[in-house]
Amino acid sequence: MSLDTVAKYLVRDHSLLVVVWARYAGQMIAVTPLAWHRVGRGFWRTRQPRMQLLRSTMLLVATLSFFGALRFLPLAEAASIASLTPIAVVLLSPWVLGERPGRARYAAALAGFVGVLILMRPGSEVFHPAALLLLVTAISNSLYAMLTRKLGDDSPYTTLFYSALIGTIALLPALPWAVAPDAWTWSRAGLFVLLGLFAGVGHLMLTRAYLRAPASLLAPFTYLQIVWATAFGFAFFGQFPDDWSFAGMAVIVASGLALAWQERQRARAAVRIP
Repeated sequence: MSLDTVAKYLVRDHSLLVVVWARYAGQMIAVTPLAWHRVGRGFWRTRQPRMQLLRSTMLLVATLSFFGALRFLPLAEAASIASLTPIAVVLLSPWVLGERPGRARYAAALAGFVGVLILMRPGSEVFHPAALLLLVTAISNSLYAMLTRKLGDDSPYTTLFYSALIGTIALLPALPWAVAPDAWTWSRAGLFVLLGLFAGVGHLMLTRAYLRAPASLLAPFTYLQIVWATAFGFAFFGQFPDDWSFAGMAVIVASGLALAWQERQRARAAVRIP
């Protein structure tokens, strides 16, 4: 959430493309030495280049849409709607993964959608066209997650490298037109360095976590970002959700935790089947 807080601060005065590029450039600087160390000189070789490209593009779209929404929306509510990724996975999995979710998973997805409607009610701070970008974020993140499951033949460190590489290269041509020299100060430059550092270290930590523990066990911890988003939004931007917003956020978190619990039960049942 430190990454999102710095990004929200920077997108107010700088081009969205510059901020997103700094996020991916920082990640690439952090993960490339690790990938080289873990895999060797051929860490960049992939058996599925098209899949890597498509997956990384989905991540880039998710970042662009989320950072773009942060320019207009409160941090806590934005993080809550963006956390609908597991819900989007349920809705898209029949077409992407060939899976058929059961009624319980569809019920959890419907509950999450209700939570979004509460947050985006007329009169709320989230009742803004930028909220649609958060739905794009959730859909793109879900496609990114599902495509990751199709890259089992590549090293996770190779996949991590491509996640940073595509975003860095894709936005590089836009930098000469997106950079506004008058808006730069030494303190702003320091924030851009911090943004890249948070992106690189955060992605590394997340990857290491998923290499050591099952996704169903880690999923509930992702909702802690809403708690941190609420705290950071109040501390740095003076934004605090009202009662109805808290209710919508609670519904979204509950639906996500229900999905995580169902996935964990399915994983345990699969292990018990001889």
